[in-house]
Amino acid sequence: MTSNPYPLGLRLDGRRVVVVGGGAVATRRVPALLDAGADVLLVAPELTPALRAQADAGRLHWVPRRFAPEDLDGAWLVQVAIDDPIAAASVSALAAERRIFCVRADDRSAATAWTPAVTRHGPVTVAVLGGGDPRRAMTVRDAIRDLLAVRLGPTQSRPDAATGASGAGAAGLAGAAGLAGVAGVVGVAGGRQAGRVALVGAGPGDPELITVRGWRLLTEADVVVADRLVPGLLLDELRSDVELVDASKIPYGPSRAQEEINQILVDRALAGAFVVRLKGGDPYVFGRGGEELLACAAAGVPVTVVPGVTSSIAAPAAAGIPVTHRGVAHEFTVVSGHLAPDSPASLVRWDALAGLRGTLVILMGLKNLAAIAATLIAHGRSPQTPAAVVQEATTGTQRVLRSTLGEVAADVLAADLRPPAVVVVGDVVDALHG
Repeated sequence: MTSNPYPLGLRLDGRRVVVVGGGAVATRRVPALLDAGADVLLVAPELTPALRAQADAGRLHWVPRRFAPEDLDGAWLVQVAIDDPIAAASVSALAAERRIFCVRADDRSAATAWTPAVTRHGPVTVAVLGGGDPRRAMTVRDAIRDLLAVRLGPTQSRPDAATGASGAGAAGLAGAAGLAGVAGVVGVAGGRQAGRVALVGAGPGDPELITVRGWRLLTEADVVVADRLVPGLLLDELRSDVELVDASKIPYGPSRAQEEINQILVDRALAGAFVVRLKGGDPYVFGRGGEELLACAAAGVPVTVVPGVTSSIAAPAAAGIPVTHRGVAHEFTVVSGHLAPDSPASLVRWDALAGLRGTLVILMGLKNLAAIAATLIAHGRSPQTPAAVVQEATTGTQRVLRSTLGEVAADVLAADLRPPAVVVVGDVVDALHG
């Protein structure tokens, strides 16, 4: 008889974790390791665009080759995320020789450690092991998440300011009383409608900023087609049998053609799957959600649209900048900066925007920021107008740069800011600052 696993919370901050493989499984697992502060060494000849973005940002170290035994030097944990059983067995055998716990995506029974089904609610993390059955673990996990949301609520899940204690204990909810309502919840997924698509906005970066409806549909999905800007921890909570399609669009780097993304949505839905197109921010704010809806409609595929928290408002707010403020700005304009002001393909009237008194929020504008600022100034906007740039808003790696319209482009280069970033121009930048 196989013994039960011993549950344990690993403190990986600053400790080496080796991930072997750069495909969909690694894309799902790496964000949680980074969130735990692990020093991630990723060994794979190729990476998905989402993982490549993490490597380019310096959040992990990528070795572009096949696994070698010396990769385990100094490791505390190994995650094997490849589907080659012979190669996976070789890695896990070497890990066993060095007494390093090893998670295997291809064979749970041969692994020395399992990745549980996890849900996070503020400071509370619940990890569920289903006796080797991932679907059972996910079902119980989802029920516990519902109970946490109802009983703790969004305000009680954070530590109390005076005592540092949470509003309720996870253990109390995981006990007999807390799980009394599980039976009424677990049957929902089994009765879901198939052959449809949901366009879901995942929010600006913090995984807790996805809407309740968006998260519920994500837990029901058979296929998830995800962009680079999707919070990685949301992917970590997907069922193990969910097909994850990485549709990342790295700025000025590798991308999957929009037509191919449309075809994936249609093909999977016509095959009977429930497909969630998970997009950063809101599906309709420069997210091409309209194009995807039209493609599905042309193929007779029903579509549900779930709005998301858009970074055009959330990023300034996270930096302490209101896009409107009484006596300062009575309007705000959101514009795409992915095309230069002098591009024949640009639909933006930069000359008209320069004459507005309100707030200007520019998405996807870092590459063309110098030209945008110069154009606004040339058409009458003062170079002393306050400006700010918010990189990776609402995440643990958020950075905020405050400047003026005349200096912001040079300051961004000096600070080495990178996408995703939101540019804010207007007096609201200083409305709550100082």
